[in-house]
Amino acid sequence: MRIVVLAGGIGGARFLRGLRQAVPDAEVTVIGNTGDDIHLFGLKVCPDLDTVMYTLGGGINEDQGWGRADETFHLKEELAAYGVGPEWFGLGDRDFATHIVRTQMLGAGYPLSAVTEALCDRWKPGVRLIPMTDDRVETHVAVEVDGERKAVHFQEYWVRLRASVDAHAVVPVGADQAKPAPGVLEAIASADVVIFPPSNPVVSVGTILAVPGIREAIADAGVPVVGLSPIVGDAPVRGMADKVLAAIGVDSTAAAVAEHYGSGLLDGWLVDTVDASAVDRVESAGIRCRAVPLLMTDLAAATRMAREALALAEEVGGA
Repeated sequence: MRIVVLAGGIGGARFLRGLRQAVPDAEVTVIGNTGDDIHLFGLKVCPDLDTVMYTLGGGINEDQGWGRADETFHLKEELAAYGVGPEWFGLGDRDFATHIVRTQMLGAGYPLSAVTEALCDRWKPGVRLIPMTDDRVETHVAVEVDGERKAVHFQEYWVRLRASVDAHAVVPVGADQAKPAPGVLEAIASADVVIFPPSNPVVSVGTILAVPGIREAIADAGVPVVGLSPIVGDAPVRGMADKVLAAIGVDSTAAAVAEHYGSGLLDGWLVDTVDASAVDRVESAGIRCRAVPLLMTDLAAATRMAREALALAEEVGGA
């Protein structure tokens, strides 16, 4: 079985760990979001790609879901002593090594897709991880702070501001001019199933779909496309999906997110059991819907979610 998954950070990575457990012999290609990428301290940082790589490779900080396990922060402290910022973004010493290697390879002329493949040679995540594009795309958020309307990088909105202010607009800058990275469209065309994990529908999956050609390739692939709601009980399981959904005029409900993706893209949608009342609404929008437990409390729960997604894919594929 060939499975393509569009993944953001923590939610996507933990779902992938369950998927790998559910179907260990499947050929899984992960199209990773790069809209969260940022340049810091002269280095190219790819938070979502690294979260997938570390999580599947056994190097993630399990408690926080991002960054390296057994991390230290001596380098960050030394930079701060020199007055070099930003201090609000916490790169650890082990994590710095990844970004140094990535930046050196990019500087030598290798595209991000080749660099990501090289980094994965060390971590062996058990999936093929491809960035959505080799081109530079950065998600910016329009906010109002102290009476001033301005655009900030998504990382500043999420990490420094902690999504404490409303998002008025979300723009994946550069996405309209980007091209899918080598292997992205080919993986979609040869897939048996495409899955949208419980990643942020705006700044993770939505940013991937904003790269010209990717949405169209999925819609035209002729295979089941199944998603899992990141909204449970009208609130995001984690993160700020409610804030960025409001910015694009979508309610923070499991049904509204399914309708946002649309029946032209989605064939099946899983909602949590607490949102079982949304099933009829989603199905009236032309999307097969089932209510199952969607809280990834541990690997076993993530594995059950992956099996439910594949079962729904088989159901809609045979319809």
